[in-house]
Amino acid sequence: MVRITEQLIRKKSEHNELIIGTLEELSLHQEDIERIEHIGQWCRDLRILLLQSNLISRLENLNRLKKLEYLNVAINNIERIENLEALEALRKLDLTLNFVGELTSVESLRDNYNLRELFLTGNPCTDFPGYREYVITVLPQLDHLDGKEITRSDRLRAAKGFAALREQIVQHEALHKIERDEQRVRVQQSIVEQEESVRDLRDDDERKASEFWQQKSEHCPETRIQMAKFSRRGKERPARDVDKSEEQKRKRKLFAECGRPYSLNEPRLSFEFRDEPDRFELDLHIYKYLDTSLVDVDAQPNYVRVTIKGKVFQLALKHDIHTDRSTCQRSQTTGHMLVVMPKVHPERMIKPSTGKQMIASSGSGTVAQLRPNTDLTGTVDIRSICNITNNSKPSRINEDEVPDLV
Repeated sequence: MVRITEQLIRKKSEHNELIIGTLEELSLHQEDIERIEHIGQWCRDLRILLLQSNLISRLENLNRLKKLEYLNVAINNIERIENLEALEALRKLDLTLNFVGELTSVESLRDNYNLRELFLTGNPCTDFPGYREYVITVLPQLDHLDGKEITRSDRLRAAKGFAALREQIVQHEALHKIERDEQRVRVQQSIVEQEESVRDLRDDDERKASEFWQQKSEHCPETRIQMAKFSRRGKERPARDVDKSEEQKRKRKLFAECGRPYSLNEPRLSFEFRDEPDRFELDLHIYKYLDTSLVDVDAQPNYVRVTIKGKVFQLALKHDIHTDRSTCQRSQTTGHMLVVMPKVHPERMIKPSTGKQMIASSGSGTVAQLRPNTDLTGTVDIRSICNITNNSKPSRINEDEVPDLV
């Protein structure tokens, strides 16, 4: 059962800055409301109240709405017109497609002297012989009935033989009441059977759901309530399916059972990864207008993780990095993020051999020729250095003639 709460009314009063005390129009249609309550206490300045397409079975708790001019309770479960005498300003009343079978209950609207329009289309009472003539006579203040204008000639014809017409109306009401009591018993039995089938209905059993909607049912308030309950359950099942899918997404695996980190790209971002001898560089193409507060960067010894609005970008590293020396910068122009991660053990730079001799200059003007693949690191082997002159062949240098190298 859906209740009329203060939160619901404030939600529908956005046009009035969420102030409900001065509301003049309130729309609570298609909310599966089963009872009218609190509106007369919280919204006394209402001029228009829309309650169509709900499950309201009785008109009540509206006597404080002295300014109400239009009341729409179409497509509900109302069987009797009552408790509207205090609505002094009421001009239009819409009871379309309800279950009003007690036609004499319209006599309760005699004191609503401002009432000009009344809609009873789709109610059982409209099938009674002499229905229109009876309502026109009982409510002389009306200008329109069921959208049709009431002329003076209509009033004169309806006034003739009104006493006999009222007796016929009362008889039809009694027959309708008997039929309604029998219908209530039949429908209650079928509802019990339907409840059992609905209780066993699984989320993936579409066949039973289609059978429920295709089976024949009687047009009555009980059936309308049952259909609303079943429809509500059908809406709740997809919501549960969405929750399950979200839970499955949340159970992502970031590490293997052995502890090895996985590489994954949930946000599906483009990126560039560079493996330099002394560092790793990750250039992540984050959205340009995404707020940096929605981005979280976590650099660990063997992986780097960037969380963007709850979605994880993780990259496994083949070498350990210095987490305390890692840096992260983001471009204000493109929005890209650059993460620089120094390696714990930098790789040595080894130049490939080209087969050519490398020439170096010594301080005494003598040109020294280095053999290919000569290692320049560590101690220099002076025995591999030869003197070169313009017109003479290289001769080996004595160790005593070479000055000490610093």
